[in-house]
Amino acid sequence: MPPVTAQRVDRATAFTQLGTVRFDPFSLDPATRQLLRHGREVSLSPKAFQLLLLLVTNRERAMSKQELHQRLWPSTFVLETNLASLIAEIRRALDDDAAKPRFIRTMHRFGYRFIAQVEEPLMTAVETPSAAKYWVVWDLRHVPLAEGSNLIGRAADASVWIDATGVSRHHARILIDGDNATLEDLGSKNGTYVAGERVTNPRRLSDGDQIRLGSVVVTFQTPRVSVATETVS
Repeated sequence: MPPVTAQRVDRATAFTQLGTVRFDPFSLDPATRQLLRHGREVSLSPKAFQLLLLLVTNRERAMSKQELHQRLWPSTFVLETNLASLIAEIRRALDDDAAKPRFIRTMHRFGYRFIAQVEEPLMTAVETPSAAKYWVVWDLRHVPLAEGSNLIGRAADASVWIDATGVSRHHARILIDGDNATLEDLGSKNGTYVAGERVTNPRRLSDGDQIRLGSVVVTFQTPRVSVATETVS
């Protein structure tokens, strides 16, 4: 996973930080992981939501099936029909027609692309240190950590929600106490590792530490500078 620097937050990360993305009549909220239609929630499985978010945030280009597989099921072999099933689920939720698409277009023998017009959240300069002292970066998400306990896992109550193979429901937690950040494993099946060492006792974290949770690697960050301003037309 390429590192995400504090100097610049990409479009996908900004969506996660700044709120809802709208494409009439729908809105997509990465923070609450909800798809809404005219303010009412539309049911989507966690994987389907993740796929839709990937397509929306990368809509400037078509995404190949191979890339989508790598993002959705890292280090895991799954049948190609799994991806097609998720696309079908999203189309049902959006009331989209594969033959005459308004939202998801099939790029034959390649992959998929999101084609609807999106109303983006207005981005302004933000001082990240005042917004949050610490972050966990994973895939498209840049998750701020709050004072106290921050649960990491697949459970719905996780502060850092990671739906991936090998991650336990309550896998680990990061405890923020003022200027200290401590990582603890919560008896996970596949273990928690920092710098290749298994965490068996509470371990203090430093900026840039790579944390492995099963097959997933996340980065612990301490932002030090302002996020760059991006002007949205």
